[in-house]
Amino acid sequence: MTKSQIPPIPEGQTCIPYLSARRAAEAIDFYKRAFGAREASRIAMPDGRLGHAELSIGRARFYLSDEYPELGAVSPETLGGTSASVVVYVEDVDALVAQAAAAGATVERPPQDLPFGDRMAWLRDPYGHRWAFASRIEDVSPEEMQRRLSAT
Repeated sequence: MTKSQIPPIPEGQTCIPYLSARRAAEAIDFYKRAFGAREASRIAMPDGRLGHAELSIGRARFYLSDEYPELGAVSPETLGGTSASVVVYVEDVDALVAQAAAAGATVERPPQDLPFGDRMAWLRDPYGHRWAFASRIEDVSPEEMQRRLSAT
């Protein structure tokens, strides 16, 4: 394929979270144990920091690097928290939450059935990132969601 034939937008997931961690290599090991993540690639920089890693949980991809404050890439640990969350759909949210908790994740909200048709849980990893894991349990129209939410 020539350069002009390469599509500018790759196939598949086109919005990919890029996380920074103080100890990115350690975080990769945690994500493998806790979330069943698979590592596709890892690039080390000459200074020893992790420059880039590509991981996936099921079909959801995400990127990870060590902190690069000189480039504005800092972790939630450095910031003292995060305002963003990563939401990932999985086959069995209850099993994943149990596995993640056993590996050291903090369960902020245990799995529960929500009015919009998902069973969802919220976790925080040891590196300060906030994750929501969900399994779809029913298809709910926007009108039904609104009705359910208005009834609470």
